[in-house]
Amino acid sequence: MTRILIVYHSQTGNTEKMAGAVAQGAAGMEDTEVILKKAADASLEDLLGCDGLVIGTPENFGYMSGAVKNFFDRTFYPAEGKVFRKPYVVFISAGNDGTGALNSIERVALGYQFKKVYDPVIARDSKGGVTDEILAQCRELGQTIAGGCGAGIY
Repeated sequence: MTRILIVYHSQTGNTEKMAGAVAQGAAGMEDTEVILKKAADASLEDLLGCDGLVIGTPENFGYMSGAVKNFFDRTFYPAEGKVFRKPYVVFISAGNDGTGALNSIERVALGYQFKKVYDPVIARDSKGGVTDEILAQCRELGQTIAGGCGAGIY
């Protein structure tokens, strides 16, 4: 059984919609268990027990959300040396271009020594909306990480 952990934070509901689509995509893959958790509720045990990690955040002031940063802060040292090359992907709901949030997550992921396995999905909309096209990309993101982990590619 492949375990995919989706850790996200959402204030407006847009990132939560994206998380749901990622979960739907991953759950559609054979022998996959999806653990969908708000960042405040995700634990070290969740991180250590998953085969693949999905991080979702709104772009807040050109950075990841404080709740996602808190998840990283709480798990970094206890996970050190235990998550080497764990596959991960990212999705972002951005009012601007999302690059600041993405860069901050990628920098933290480098410290964990995670392995980025697919391009991020970034919903770029100054009005904060999430389109059907973005949700389809999120489902594909979930399928990709679950399928790759399940097949042993990552």
